[in-house]
Amino acid sequence: MDMISMRNICPAAKHALLCFSLSGLVFIVSFFSASCLGFTSELWALTYWGPALYFCLLNFILRYSLKGFTYDVAVRSAFLGSVFATGFYFATLDNSCHIFGLYAMAFSLFHFSEFLSVALTNPRTLTVDSFILNHSVQYWVAAVSSWIEAAVEYYFFPNMKTVFWISHIGVIMCIIGEVMRKSAMFTAKTNFNHHVQTVKKDDHQLVTHGVYSLCRHPSYVGWFYWSIGTQIILLNPICVIIYTLVSWTFFNERVFAEEMFLISFFGSQYLEYQKKVGTGLPFIKGYIPDVDGSW
Repeated sequence: MDMISMRNICPAAKHALLCFSLSGLVFIVSFFSASCLGFTSELWALTYWGPALYFCLLNFILRYSLKGFTYDVAVRSAFLGSVFATGFYFATLDNSCHIFGLYAMAFSLFHFSEFLSVALTNPRTLTVDSFILNHSVQYWVAAVSSWIEAAVEYYFFPNMKTVFWISHIGVIMCIIGEVMRKSAMFTAKTNFNHHVQTVKKDDHQLVTHGVYSLCRHPSYVGWFYWSIGTQIILLNPICVIIYTLVSWTFFNERVFAEEMFLISFFGSQYLEYQKKVGTGLPFIKGYIPDVDGSW
């Protein structure tokens, strides 16, 4: 990595890690203060109001000490750190809050690791959008819908949200999905991009080794199973079905479009790769040119 890349990557990655860790530590200390020091009326305020007040204070400090891109990175990282710590606290409980804690941890780590992975592998494309917190309106509609289903089912069928062994299967799916996606990002490095590339860059190379030797689209495979895993964590039967169908449709269309461009970029090289390695997504074949080579 050249010196220019190091200067671009290190500040962003360091600020992100620092703010994520600091915010998470403050929240964890606040949440666990009662259990460590003994419950009192004063500690009740520290435990439940303290995190919110500390986050506001931290945001105030960041707002007046950092500017522009650095502040945007710091405040998002701090927010995700607080979400992770809150999830960790709830995950230690033995009631229905356990599954919501696991979900919050999975959600927080996914978005934070997206930014950090881009910072470490492809800093030229690094922006605040690399957190993909603003992925799309549809993404947030899906997320909020899953929260609503979880809340409604928890209210009417509380016992339904205590089948922890099923929820833990979702955790395993999320971990596998995360490992698959991040492996793809670190293997492809500068060849990875959050957006479908319609123009071939001079340094764009076809990556076929590592996790790409197992499937053609490991980053999509990882996200596909991660998204379904989050709904299994929440024990959301309706959203498990909807997420599966919507995610499959989305990736089916995206893989088809992306492979049209990849074939135009790499020609026979990609066609040979396509014959040897599947997409990795169930019942998705991608773009297959006609036998005569026409489009």
